[in-house]
Amino acid sequence: MTLLDSRTAPPAAPENPMPPSRGAATLRDLGLGIRFAAAGGREGWIRTLLTAVGVGLGVALLLLASSVPHLLDERNAREQARSEVKASSADSAKSDTSVLRLDTGTEYRDRTVVGRLLRADGSAPVHPPGVARFPGPDEMVVSPALKELLEEPGNELLRERLPYDITGTIGDAGLRSPNELFYYAGSDTLTPAAGAGRVSGYGAHREADPLPPLLVVLTVMVCVVLLVPVAIFIATAVRFGGERRDRRLAALRLVGADIRTTRRVAAGEALFGAVLGLLIGLVFFLVGREFVGSVEVWDVSAFPADVVPDPLLALLITVAVPLTAVLVTLVAMRSVVIEPLGVVRRGKNRGRRLWWRLLMPVAGLAMLGITGRVDEYAYEPVKPFPIAGGAVLVLVGLALLLPWLVEACVKRLRGGPVPWQLAVRRLQLSSGAASRAVSGVTVAVAGAIALQMLFAAMNADFNRATGQDPTRAQFAGYSEHVTGEAATSAIEQFRATKGVEVVIGSVQAYASKPGVYTDDDIPPTTSMTVGSCDTLRELARITSCEDGDTFVVHAPGDKEMSGWVDRTARKGQVVEIGTGEGKPLRWTLPADSPTVQGRKDPMGDPHYGIMATTGAVDASTLPGAQITAQIRVDRSVPDVAEHVRNTAARIDPGMRFVTLDSVERDRQYDSIQTGLKVGASVVLLLIAASMLVSQVEQLRERKRLLSVLVAFGTRRTTMGWSVLWQTAVPVFLGLVVAVVGGLGLGAVLAWMIAKSVSDWWLFLPLTGVGAGLILLVTAASMPSLWRLMRPDGLRTE
Repeated sequence: MTLLDSRTAPPAAPENPMPPSRGAATLRDLGLGIRFAAAGGREGWIRTLLTAVGVGLGVALLLLASSVPHLLDERNAREQARSEVKASSADSAKSDTSVLRLDTGTEYRDRTVVGRLLRADGSAPVHPPGVARFPGPDEMVVSPALKELLEEPGNELLRERLPYDITGTIGDAGLRSPNELFYYAGSDTLTPAAGAGRVSGYGAHREADPLPPLLVVLTVMVCVVLLVPVAIFIATAVRFGGERRDRRLAALRLVGADIRTTRRVAAGEALFGAVLGLLIGLVFFLVGREFVGSVEVWDVSAFPADVVPDPLLALLITVAVPLTAVLVTLVAMRSVVIEPLGVVRRGKNRGRRLWWRLLMPVAGLAMLGITGRVDEYAYEPVKPFPIAGGAVLVLVGLALLLPWLVEACVKRLRGGPVPWQLAVRRLQLSSGAASRAVSGVTVAVAGAIALQMLFAAMNADFNRATGQDPTRAQFAGYSEHVTGEAATSAIEQFRATKGVEVVIGSVQAYASKPGVYTDDDIPPTTSMTVGSCDTLRELARITSCEDGDTFVVHAPGDKEMSGWVDRTARKGQVVEIGTGEGKPLRWTLPADSPTVQGRKDPMGDPHYGIMATTGAVDASTLPGAQITAQIRVDRSVPDVAEHVRNTAARIDPGMRFVTLDSVERDRQYDSIQTGLKVGASVVLLLIAASMLVSQVEQLRERKRLLSVLVAFGTRRTTMGWSVLWQTAVPVFLGLVVAVVGGLGLGAVLAWMIAKSVSDWWLFLPLTGVGAGLILLVTAASMPSLWRLMRPDGLRTE
């Protein structure tokens, strides 16, 4: 019997079973959270998708930002590849592969058209990058963008200026960007005498000019201002649907899970949403990259092949986004007590603390102050990391300060219309989600205000007054190769151009005192200007002038130069006109020539020397002469600038033709400002998308409440205004924080570069943009609100 019992009795269970290891329990709980996110039914999938789409938008923008270094490197590489290797001597370097080249670039309706006129020296001319077939006479190869522009209706004036047959297109290897307007045209009459230079090849290496210290500070701030809102947006996106998640975790507590388990489950849900967001962001990036070539923002575009993320930065994004999602989730759950019977968050709490929220912006300003001032005249390396770190601390600190301010303000609001009361009551119960949605706007506007203050403080350093007077003339053309009768007829062609009112046209040469001089002696030399009486009155203070008159003109305010003029222009004596090669023209200055004072022309250049009317000197006979035409036009004539440029191109394709402007902008400064505009446009679109996704998520959280309000007779317009006020109040407070923080950060940055703040009111347009986002997001969320206010929202399971 004992033997039988021993054979049939089940084995005894161990008294103390071994619990799973801590690592195994963590993986099990993370896996449970991933299952909740991936198989949580329709509601769970919608919340996960909202999180993933939000994270994906941020990841796509971060991948785009990480592609900027590669994009710039490729752009510069193509620029270097088409840089011309110029021959040292136009005659001795002539070969079977060399090419004569003339710059024929122009402007067309505020767009730059880069052009080269080419003539082969031999049978095997070197080809520019991207050009398969060398253009023959009266042929040209063009960039795809220029070909499209030439084919568009309404561009007859540009086709008239480029009267060549298009025989091909320039490949990507020969262009800086897809939207570049570029062409190579062929000629059989081009000569060095017409201003052409000889090119022996392409790919000349040119060192890029280093950025001045002030522009380094500006570049660092642009990167910070554009990327910090993206990081905050991603941190906000991983908290979408937090209330539903907390109620689900309370159910887990009811069946025996402890606090640590619920936190690990929540971390698993956040991890799944972040990883899915990474994949969606990669898809957004890859799809968007295919269209980047057809998108032009502020005249900037890029080839899709250039938009490649830096491997290290891409790896950092891949690791940092999931870790940030888990960290943000765990930190957020510290303020929530999840018990088996519910989530303790709806009762009266002690409120948010202020003191630690102020530490971060104060620490950021202190870091900037410790960094010290930046010397604008020294090209010593500027340390970018302290500047970036201080700015990041300030901007992130402003985002942390906003929830406290919203909570402190809304709890004091009472009364008002029904929509206002609904919005205020909602914010009083839970203002965290609304504050998080607005934090991106706050940071973006604050950074933009600081940057605009920085730009305004630097404006005088990178915007130089030219001394030009656009009221006297709007255009100017110069040519050293239009000589003889062509020089005099060119001025008449400008005068006959449609829309031209006044042409200050002259033919200029050099006049010197005859004699024999040693190599150490400098012969007295001055300028010789021939033009009509109207032209000479614009260049000198002449009271009386008739055709055939001559004048000796002293330099305005320069006695030394005036003395040099008198040594050359001796009345009644012979002067020699012309320098360089060729025999000079000997001409006698009339003894009765009056002496007058010169004046500045519309270009701001002072005039002096010998001046003669066309009746006194035949301008077509002056050796080494240069034609100058400064032109005033009637702006009311359509495309008057293009008519004038077409005339200049007919006279001399290589004529230097400029638009007069009273201010000249530094190109590096201008490119950084353009980059800021492009980046700010993208970030604002991202912020609008962030607010919209957050708004839709909040409405879905309140689906049952909205249905109850409608069932009790609340009008839809009332609910619409309530949604507007729920967005407007946090945005208004966020803009207040942004203005104060942005002005403070901008003032410290201006102090760092030893500049004074020039305008304290430049934040007004930026706050207007923030207010516009309110209306945009509210209008876009209305369809979702109407769908949620249906009776079926009262159903429960």
